[in-house]
Amino acid sequence: MRSNPTWHGIDLHWAYSDLLPTIYRQTGYRRTACDVLHDALIRFAISSNAGRMEQPHAYLRTIVRNLLVDGYKDQSRFLPLVDEEIGASYELEQPVAPSTEHLLDMQQRLSILLNIIDHMPARCKEVFVLFRIEGLAQQEIAEKLGISVNMVQKHIMRAMLDLLEAKDLIN
Repeated sequence: MRSNPTWHGIDLHWAYSDLLPTIYRQTGYRRTACDVLHDALIRFAISSNAGRMEQPHAYLRTIVRNLLVDGYKDQSRFLPLVDEEIGASYELEQPVAPSTEHLLDMQQRLSILLNIIDHMPARCKEVFVLFRIEGLAQQEIAEKLGISVNMVQKHIMRAMLDLLEAKDLIN
């Protein structure tokens, strides 16, 4: 029997076979559910508590719940693109449990992303985390760090370019 792959204390098989279907049931879209799970895993890994907590799965569930709440708040500002009476769903009706190979692939991809983020210059990383992970506006970041909005934009652009250059490693 093979052991389940773990990433920063999270059992990836559990994340994809238990948590992902739960997210899917709440969002109704497989891609959205995957995005929420992946964002949660990255936020978990970046968290200062990630390596030394007793219940990492409970903490990950809390992150997921917060992301879903934030997502519902954001989506409430938009109108649906497709008329719900006519629209068709392109999503799978039931999420599929991932294979061990898929889990290992995701583990490697997440590790590469985390490594890229960890190797960014300190200020660049701080701005990127505040912008992309914490969801702060550029003006808020500038005020919080005592730098100009232009400098915040430069840091975000640098971080995005670093991630874009690594795209070939991830795909």
